[in-house]
Amino acid sequence: MGLKHLHALTLALLGSASVTAMAANDGQSRANELLSSNAEYRETWSSVVKKEERLPDWVINLSGAAEQMNAVTEDGDKYLVGPLCETQDTCRNKRLIVAFSLDRSHAYAMLVEVPAGLPADKSPTRHADYRFLGKPDEGMQGLLKEQLKKDPNWY
Repeated sequence: MGLKHLHALTLALLGSASVTAMAANDGQSRANELLSSNAEYRETWSSVVKKEERLPDWVINLSGAAEQMNAVTEDGDKYLVGPLCETQDTCRNKRLIVAFSLDRSHAYAMLVEVPAGLPADKSPTRHADYRFLGKPDEGMQGLLKEQLKKDPNWY
């Protein structure tokens, strides 16, 4: 094999490795990284929160502790959905479930607040306040609630 062929083969292998790495990273987004990763996310989220009153800064800025988001389908449309908490320690009391359409044109969220100091034997579900952002329809509200139920500490 000539040096020219070896060089071409090396480039081809490197190219396919980077495509594989990008594919493996697909969907590895976290809500606290979205606004800094893409202007479309910032614009869409800004349009959701600008009409809302008395939101905490961590919700407005999507900052805090976040887990990996997942691709979910609702009514034929695909969304990137994931949780965000003000801090890891306050996650039981204050959390946000965020959903962005894959084309980044729509965003919805559910802010869940549980009274601080709720005894561990009391169900957070029964004492939580739910606030929807972005005017989600019933289907999207259901999707956001289902994401919350996936948390093993939520009962």
